[in-house]
Formats: sequence, structure tokens, C-alpha cells
Amino acid sequence: MIYTTLLNIAIFQGIVLSVVILKSPLFRSTANKYLAYAIFTLSILILNLVFELTEAFSTIPFLRLLDNIEWAFVFPVFILLFVVNQVNHPVRNSKKLLWLFFPFGYSGIISIINVLNVYSFPILEMRLFGILNQIEFFLAIGFIPSVLIYTYSFLKFSIEKQEKKWLAILWAIVSILLFSWVFALLLALFLNYEISYFMKILALLATFLIHWTAYIGIYKFKLVRDQAGINTLLKNGSIDSHNKVSSDFNPEMEGKKEALTADNQYFKKLELLCKNHQIYRDNSLNRERIAEELGISAGYVSQLVNTVTGENFTNYINQYRIDAVKKMILNSEFENYSLLAIGLESGFTSKTTFYKSFKKVTGMTPNEYRNSIK
Repeated sequence: MIYTTLLNIAIFQGIVLSVVILKSPLFRSTANKYLAYAIFTLSILILNLVFELTEAFSTIPFLRLLDNIEWAFVFPVFILLFVVNQVNHPVRNSKKLLWLFFPFGYSGIISIINVLNVYSFPILEMRLFGILNQIEFFLAIGFIPSVLIYTYSFLKFSIEKQEKKWLAILWAIVSILLFSWVFALLLALFLNYEISYFMKILALLATFLIHWTAYIGIYKFKLVRDQAGINTLLKNGSIDSHNKVSSDFNPEMEGKKEALTADNQYFKKLELLCKNHQIYRDNSLNRERIAEELGISAGYVSQLVNTVTGENFTNYINQYRIDAVKKMILNSEFENYSLLAIGLESGFTSKTTFYKSFKKVTGMTPNEYRNSIK
């Protein structure tokens, strides 16, 4: 069944993603830890639906213990803890936040009692057990929306525009998912609606949430943060001590040299722009930009670079970018940043271009180069 297959893929991805976030030093942070827990919890919720669809609960009744625990209680709590840690709000250190796990703990106890009753070890009368289940239900419809609203109040504390936008979208998707779930419970209770089909739709939404978080929340957003961190280090002179414009070059003193050699005044200025100004870090750099900067034609730029270096303009610029990447890989200050972020901050426009150019020059991929120097 295609539907079940999609859910299984999402479960597998969610569990693997959670482990990667928790174990990889590239993603290690308190905020990401709670995001990993949230993704894992969402995977368990989808897993329970798969067990229901495949009738696994009939084959292995003890699995009902996993299903009876209301994982939806803890999912929004992990999202809240992720947000408050991501925006560095002081409430993240409050011990009072531990009380938010009470409904989940209560649900776990009810689940154990239910399993014991099923296996003929009744420890509560059915009437009293029914009351406890009703308490759990009203906790769900009151607690979950409250946590979501409380989480929303912390979004404004994000100081980065892109981060705030991403957190707002994540909150909106989670809220739609959980508010819809609560609404479905109310329909089932008061109008006796059949909500199994509705729950399947919610599961697909949850699947989308896992995939989206994998790409945006973990990969793309971290890439932006890495690039910002690398940019800061480069500005502070972690790679080159030549961060100021050199005063060694003076066209009027050098005089015009027409010969296409390394002593050509325009080639010397091009070298100056690359070495001291790191102009190669601009990923939109082209011959026309260089020609405008030097006050010569784009054709002359190509002719000059080809004759002096034996390379075309693109390869000439990429050599500077690759040298910059190699210096950063050797520098311990950059060891926690992804190689792709380093490549993009060095001026490459994409992962494909970066890896292809790097291997062409060094004979190794960036990963192989990093591993070779450890």
C-alpha cells in the first residue's frame, strides 16, 4: 500500500534524523536536542498509526502499551523547549518547565493500568478507570492548545529575521497538526464522528513536517548559520592577515606595462584584489566585474589570465577559492562548520560546483581532504 509505504519512509527518516542530530557534532546544541526529541516523538505517533493499519496490535497485543501512551502530550513540549533554547530566552533554565511533562507521565501510568487490566490483573474498578481516562481526555484538549499558545509568545524574542520566519512556519505547521487532532477528538466525542480517515490525513501532514524539518530546520538553516559564523571569522582575520587594502600597488608609479606577463600592472592589481580583498568570495563574480574594477575590457581580462596563468578565468578564480577552503579546513576554528558552508563562503555557488572543482584541483573530495589531515 502506497500510503503505508510513505508513512514507513517518514518514520525511518524521522528516527535516523533524530539520531544524527543527537550524535553529530555539527548539529550539537541544546535547542537541536529538543528538536530531535520532537521529531522522534512524531515518528512514534506515525508508527502507532502504521501498527493500527497493519493490525499489528492484534498480532502483538502488548504493543498497545505504546499506542495508549498519549505521545501528543510531549510533542508540543519538546517544540516549546526547542524554541526557548533557540531564541536563548531565560525561561529555558526554569525548573518549572518540568511540570509540562506531567500530562505525559499521567498518560503513561494510565496506559500501564490499562495493559494490566487487559491481561487480567485488574488494579482499578472499571468505573474509576473510566474517570481517569476522561481526565486524560480533558487534559489533551486543554493542555496541548495552551502549550502551543505559550510557545508562540517566545517567537518574538528571535533576533534574526530568517530564524524568526523559520520558527513561525514551524510553529504554524505544528499548531495546524495538533489543533486539528484536538478538533477530531471533539468531533468523535460529541458528534460520534468516524475520524479514522481524518487521522490518516493528519499523518500525511506529520510526514510532511518531518521532511520539511529535515531540509529547512536542520540542513538549510544550519547552512545559513554556518556561513554567517564563517564570515565573521574571516572578517576577524582567522585565515589571512592581509585584511587591509595594500598600498604597495600604485598604477602611476608602476607605469603602464603592456606585456602579458606577471609584471603587467593589471594582473598585479587582479592578484591584489584576490589576495588582499578576497574578491573571489563573491559568488556572482565574473569577467565583466573584474574588467570594470581594473578599467579594461572583459576580453583583455581573459587574454591576460590565460597567458599569465595558463588557465581560463573561472579556473583562476576557483583556485583562490580552493586555497581558501583548504586553509579553513586546516584551521581548528572552522572544524565545527560544514564543508558545504565553507565552500559557499569561499565563493562557490553550489555543492556540485564546489565538489567538482575541489576534486579537479586536489584529486580528492573535500571530505577526503579533511579526513586525510586528521
